[in-house]
Amino acid sequence: MVNRYLPHVLVLPEDDANRQLANGFVLDLDPSVFTRIQVLEEVGGWAEVLNCFESDHVGGMDRYTARNMILLIDFDGNPERLSTAKDRIPERLSGRVFVLGVLSEPEALKSAGLGSYETIGREMAKDCREKTEATWGHALLRHNAGELERLCDHVRPILFQ
Repeated sequence: MVNRYLPHVLVLPEDDANRQLANGFVLDLDPSVFTRIQVLEEVGGWAEVLNCFESDHVGGMDRYTARNMILLIDFDGNPERLSTAKDRIPERLSGRVFVLGVLSEPEALKSAGLGSYETIGREMAKDCREKTEATWGHALLRHNAGELERLCDHVRPILFQ
């Protein structure tokens, strides 16, 4: 459980595959920061991620100004999904909410030979920590570049001390 009064990150995954990616990311972190990140239960669809964010998390973000949120969705081959999602994020929170996901769906990352979801998540964390693009530069993930840069700049001090 995160300390709501200190800088922290909540991850809201679309489905179980995205949750496993996020858990892999967390497992690559130093255990001392486990109280700064929490992977929430999957909600069952990219539209449900946005609905859940609006109904259950906007108020909490207003109350807890040290909270950051990652909305982890499948783009289902639609790169415009980012702008659709960003349109649902209140302007006052846009600097603390990040939308990331696989261009198609996480299963395609496994099919591309990147390993298990946990392994892929760990490699994503390593890229963030080391400022590399070994995994995030993959064709199924590189569309995240703008959001990822914003995210890494913002959360690196929280998660990678």
